[in-house]
Amino acid sequence: MTKHGKKYTAAAAKVDIDKIYSAHEAIALAKETSITKFDSTVEIHMRTSLDSRQADQQLRDVVVLPHGLGKTVRVLVFATGEGAVAARAAGADLVADDDETMKKIEGGMLDFDVAISTPDAMGKVGRLGRVLGPRGLMPNPKAGTVVSAGDMERAIREAKAGRVEFRLDKTNNIHVSIGKVSFEVNKLVDNYAALMDAVNKARPSGAKGNFVKRITVTTTMGPGMKMDPNEHMEGAE
Repeated sequence: MTKHGKKYTAAAAKVDIDKIYSAHEAIALAKETSITKFDSTVEIHMRTSLDSRQADQQLRDVVVLPHGLGKTVRVLVFATGEGAVAARAAGADLVADDDETMKKIEGGMLDFDVAISTPDAMGKVGRLGRVLGPRGLMPNPKAGTVVSAGDMERAIREAKAGRVEFRLDKTNNIHVSIGKVSFEVNKLVDNYAALMDAVNKARPSGAKGNFVKRITVTTTMGPGMKMDPNEHMEGAE
């Protein structure tokens, strides 16, 4: 059994483990029970009835949170020529348009939060799969991170504003950050509602019924609160 400190124990005592909270109640309580000295991240964890092994039950998409994530997002772009020019003009933090930078990334230089690529650069990017893949940094058309030079400005702007990718993991769960504890409750609720709307719209063709079975909100190192999984899932068959 995990042994918790006094702060966690006192925070957990405020949570009714048998109660299903509304989004507003749960997020407000998550803020109240945050125990770290730093500005913790507010996290949403979803248990689904999907089976990630089935082709018609895959779930992967992106959402632009209306109030962002409350952090500086560093964007790296894989591109050459016109794409590299567009990336620098749009405010990319790093543009990998030479072999030296590619070798640094292959060696573990991962000082960025989002990687975007032009289609013509994906051949080289593919060779970095073992480095980028496990960290969720591999550019992907479905996630909106493989774009043309003409779409580069929008892609970088959205990434820095709070574009978040969500996907089903191997245990059929989804884990997404929706902001910081310092955010106002209403802003966190707005971000959560936008996330759930996007999850609902990304519903796989093989999903049956209300495929999100359980939702928990928590903060970094804080206790979790159960949320009503149907509150923002209107329209789910």
